[in-house]
Amino acid sequence: MRTLIKLEITRSLRNKKFMFFSVIYPPVLYLLIAGGSGGASMPGLKIDMALYYMVAMAAFGAMTAVLMGNSERIAREREQGWVRQLRLTSLPGRGYVTGKIASAAAVSLPSILLVLLTAAVVKDVRLEAWQWAAIALCSWAGSFVFAALGVAIGYLATGDAVRPITMLVYFSLAFLGGLWLPSSSLPGWVQDIGEWTPTHAYTALGQAVEVGHAPHVGDTLLLAAYLVVFAGAAAWLYRKDTRKA
Repeated sequence: MRTLIKLEITRSLRNKKFMFFSVIYPPVLYLLIAGGSGGASMPGLKIDMALYYMVAMAAFGAMTAVLMGNSERIAREREQGWVRQLRLTSLPGRGYVTGKIASAAAVSLPSILLVLLTAAVVKDVRLEAWQWAAIALCSWAGSFVFAALGVAIGYLATGDAVRPITMLVYFSLAFLGGLWLPSSSLPGWVQDIGEWTPTHAYTALGQAVEVGHAPHVGDTLLLAAYLVVFAGAAAWLYRKDTRKA
């Protein structure tokens, strides 16, 4: 499994298009959105735009890396027969799924760190050392949830259908979870739905740290539940795909 993780990370780092959209694009988008904020506050929140979108764009970059990258790569590998070849090795099914999740999450870390660095250097965001470390850790750990979702979608969809399905899931979760606009500015019924999405809980971890609090237990438990569900679905779909091969 360790060899598979190294291989997946190397393949991702060599993909220039993937690296641009998952690592370079998020901090650029952060500057475009929060660049002229001038410390403007966010509706219904105790943080300003620079802080709000720092966490949101870190989540955006991580989700792009683990969700988009995993789903499309796995769908292509299934069509090209790579997954079938792996089944001939001693690697167990759970090792393949775990390896995919771990390698994707490892690649998401540079994107998270680059957004935080951009916020500190360009937007002059100032936090305590423990807050920087906690935000980076929460953003990275939370990305495992979407890595597992990416694996599940990769086994659920065909090569032609995987991109539109992933994009629909991705943008729906981003909108409902408040990555583009704060949830407080959305209609009440949208807020009610959004509170139960993994993206809402994901960004809430970092936002709690930004105001000096520990991440809420409810958000942590919700993300853990989603991780179990998505990882379980990925493992089941892998076994189902194995029976078809």
